[in-house]
Amino acid sequence: MAKSASSSASSTSPAAALPASYEAALQELEELVDSLESGQLPLDQLLTGYQRGAQLLKFCRDKLEAVETQIKVLEGTELKPWVQE
Repeated sequence: MAKSASSSASSTSPAAALPASYEAALQELEELVDSLESGQLPLDQLLTGYQRGAQLLKFCRDKLEAVETQIKVLEGTELKPWVQE
């Protein structure tokens, strides 16, 4: 569980470390939060984990904003809730 989060966090290139999808980013973020909340990580890994978490959060927010923008375009200027059929 924490292994995948810490291995991703140690990547040297932030752009290369971005997940392939929103779902992958969210899963990694949840695993990272679990490991941070466990209280078992050394201070340097806590800082690295926090930085990775901030990066994943920004990635997720950007993806959601892009989808919201697409919905606005598809529905006109008024934002309407998306309903999966």
